[in-house]
Amino acid sequence: MSMNIKTGDNVLVISGKEKGKTGKVSAVYPKENKVLVDNINIVTKHRKPRSQQDKGGIVKKSAPFDASNVMVVCPVCGKATRVSHSEVGGKKVRTCKKCNASLDKEFVKASKKEAKKIKSASELKSATLKQADEVKEEKVEKKASTKSTSKTPAKKSTTSKEGSASTKKSTASTKKASK
Repeated sequence: MSMNIKTGDNVLVISGKEKGKTGKVSAVYPKENKVLVDNINIVTKHRKPRSQQDKGGIVKKSAPFDASNVMVVCPVCGKATRVSHSEVGGKKVRTCKKCNASLDKEFVKASKKEAKKIKSASELKSATLKQADEVKEEKVEKKASTKSTSKTPAKKSTTSKEGSASTKKSTASTKKASK
């Protein structure tokens, strides 16, 4: 039976008592469809001493569990993913379904470099867009500051009108008090 998981892969446990934990695959048993993951599915074995010099005791070790309970973690995008197969340079390669990066060790370095190039290109684009936005904001601020200076005398005239209105109210209140 063929398996999509190989020794050395980082995997995420998706079901069972160890759900959510990640680890490195140390052994694969394709006939039983099982995988052995470091520090996951720890079992205790009671070991009997076989000779007088041999020491017995309780031993904890990892036990294999079904391969359907794990998903491969993509080294490029860092997400648990299904595995697809594609041809790269005439070789059949396991690839990530989410980001199409290679999961095989020989091709991972090349795909990481490509991902960095893409990220750096997108960062450059975003940086130029930010600079353009800053220039636009500066222009808008300059226009707003020139408009606000022309509006300030108009505000003074409204305050003077308000002041005259308040004096009218005070004179009206004094007239009522005198009656």
